[in-house]
Amino acid sequence: MTVEEAARLLLAREDEKTDGPPLTDEWSDLDLGTAYRIQDETLRLRLARGETLIGVKLGLTSRAKQQRMNVSSPLTAWLTDAMVLPAGVPVPMDKLIHPRAEPEIVVTLGRDLEGPGVTAATALGAVEHVFGGIEIIDSRYADFRFTLHDVVADNASSGAFVTGPVARGVTDFDLSLEACSLEVDGTVVDTATGAAVQGHPAEAIALAANDLGRRGQWLRAGWIVLTGGMTDAVPVVKDSTVSASFSSLGRVVVGG
Repeated sequence: MTVEEAARLLLAREDEKTDGPPLTDEWSDLDLGTAYRIQDETLRLRLARGETLIGVKLGLTSRAKQQRMNVSSPLTAWLTDAMVLPAGVPVPMDKLIHPRAEPEIVVTLGRDLEGPGVTAATALGAVEHVFGGIEIIDSRYADFRFTLHDVVADNASSGAFVTGPVARGVTDFDLSLEACSLEVDGTVVDTATGAAVQGHPAEAIALAANDLGRRGQWLRAGWIVLTGGMTDAVPVVKDSTVSASFSSLGRVVVGG
């Protein structure tokens, strides 16, 4: 299988709402660099069909998730305008395979960040606004079974995301102390603070900038950055409601 074939396969699964085995079942020597090339080729195909690049997302930002996947740092992936879920609109269950929801601290950038060498302090200084959000992750692999290289190729299980109504300045509060309660149909199922994201969400932003720098890319002013799931993801079920209540960033609600 080639990079182009793998990208077209994953995008076709997304479009057709089907899943299948991970690429590594038959591509056993798929490495991380090639996986990112597949991710980039998928982005090229998305842009060619009219989508617009609007930012990046991070995956595997929590220590627990990294240990589960036996990795030491997060992964990065692309966001396009087709992934934006307007507030109050139900999760498009007919367009997703097996969606799961996780709360995130979301930022917009006021200036470019280009690695290598970006620190958390530099990253924090580039943030224009901070929002609470919910990311709807999805996977083109059956039963969410994949290796690290598979999930990188699959754009870090991208699906959709929604941001909350409250925008705050980065100096207004401590992102690492921002608390979040995740609820399903009114029952709290998990809680976390921003410290669950690499110790501080700014660390995740810096990691994204430095990772992109190694790939000849950079974070751009105006982009959205999803800094990573604060808790484990919960399944989104038809006629069910998932909400994330943040201590400073308001409440974000999605319905299946």
